[in-house]
Amino acid sequence: MHHLPDGFVAGIRTQLESDKSRFTLRIGELKLQDPFTNTDRVNDNAALDLEADEESAHDRTTALIGELKYKITEIDTALSRIAQGIYGICVSCGKAIDTDRLRAMPTAVLCRQCAAGKENKP
Repeated sequence: MHHLPDGFVAGIRTQLESDKSRFTLRIGELKLQDPFTNTDRVNDNAALDLEADEESAHDRTTALIGELKYKITEIDTALSRIAQGIYGICVSCGKAIDTDRLRAMPTAVLCRQCAAGKENKP
């Protein structure tokens, strides 16, 4: 069984936890900036242009929040795999994911070969 150095895994765990905290804070900030959650919002028909701008901002905010939530899910999966002692093992072929790949993409669950094969499929 492949075993990553403890110091390496501890460093990755710290980075993942830091990223998760940062993303969670950012989601809170984005929710506060969302015009559709603003209770002071004036709702009159004369402000159609403003409403269109607000809807566009709301859509962008919703998309950003969705992306951050997805990243948090990936982080949670990586943290769970660390806790289970299976971090760094490809979920497809069971081989070790190299440390350079994990350093660049700590949430990777596929080795380079399997990831490349997945990208080449239609």
